[in-house]
Formats: sequence, C-alpha cells, structure tokens
Amino acid sequence: MLFLVFGLPAKSVPKLNNQKIVAALTDNYGQRAGLRGRAWLTIMADASDASNADKLAQVNGFFNQLRFIDDIKLWGVENYWATPIEFIGVNGGDCEDFAIAKYFSLLELGIADEKMRITMVKSLTLNQYHMVVAYYPTPGSVPLILDNIDGEIKPADQRNDLLPVYSFNGKQLWLNKEKGQGVLAGKSQRLKRWSNLNQRMGLLNLKQAKLSLE
Repeated sequence: MLFLVFGLPAKSVPKLNNQKIVAALTDNYGQRAGLRGRAWLTIMADASDASNADKLAQVNGFFNQLRFIDDIKLWGVENYWATPIEFIGVNGGDCEDFAIAKYFSLLELGIADEKMRITMVKSLTLNQYHMVVAYYPTPGSVPLILDNIDGEIKPADQRNDLLPVYSFNGKQLWLNKEKGQGVLAGKSQRLKRWSNLNQRMGLLNLKQAKLSLE
C-alpha cells in the first residue's frame, strides 16, 4: 500500500491509500483517470527501492506524458496550481502543475525536501516564465533540472535557456541570482498560491476542468 503525504512536509497531515486515490480519480474524472492513477501508483511502487537517479527519471518520464495546456483554457482561470490528483485526473496542466506533481511524488519516494526546490525560471527560448524542479545531489552542487519542455534531466549549467528567478520547497523560499543555491528570503508559506495548494491537498473538493483532455 502506498501512502502519500499531501501538504507541507513540516505538517502532520492525513495519509491516503491506493484504493482511495483510484476511486477518487474514477469518481471525479472517469475511468481513464483511474487507469492513469493506477499507472502512477505502479511507477511509485516500482521506484520505491530505486536509486535517487532512477526515481528522478521515472517520475519525470511519467508526468511528462501528460498534456500541456494553459490554465485559462483548462480551468477557466488565469493561474491555478492544481494538486497532483487533479493534474492526473484531468490529464494535463501547465508548467506549475508538472513541477508540483513531480515534487510531491519524489517527496513521497523518500527524496529529502532539502534536496529539492520548485523553481520559477525565465525561459529565454519561449520568452516567458516557466516552472521546473531542481534536485541538489549535495548542498553545494549544481542542481539537476526536471522539466516538461526538455524531457532530458540535465544539470542547470547545461540549461542556458533558463534564467532562475526564485525557488521554494516545503519550508523555505529563495531568490535566485545565479544557477546555484540563491539567497534565503524567508518561509515558503509567503507564497499565497503555495499555501493555498497545500490547503487543498487530499481527495475532497477536487476541481473540475472546463475542458476535457481525454
């Protein structure tokens, strides 16, 4: 049985099991969503004893199969940070949703929160803001980037198309002036969308999309 901890890592939150996750996906989004949930849970089970590198690869590869779509088209609002269950349920989302789902999945697989950051960057190629997951093998190392645009996991110094702006994890917020650790800027709860996301974690009140991606 897989237990997923949904919410800020520092908090004690309810844990969810496989059957409830699949049932919630099926009931709220249909049979295909339930099948995606089972596929995700299988990936999580298979990766539980894998190396950190394999965990990164499997989680990154799974979520990069989902579709990219702007929030306004999918949800009918300008900037909605979907929970991982909502993201899997509707079969797509924007860059924030890819990054959030990867972060929480890796956290559940035992990757330490201190090794990960959800990072807002400027995509120089697309000339727009973008979100990725940065994984730091050691505190002083150049992070590896998990991205839905470039599916290959690469060190940040090989991603000259990305300019870091700020980053956060379950506890802290950093302002990034270079492709390293950045400058500590307080608690991540300062980010209203992040706090709101954590309050919505779980299987109740799952948001319904305005557009079907099935």
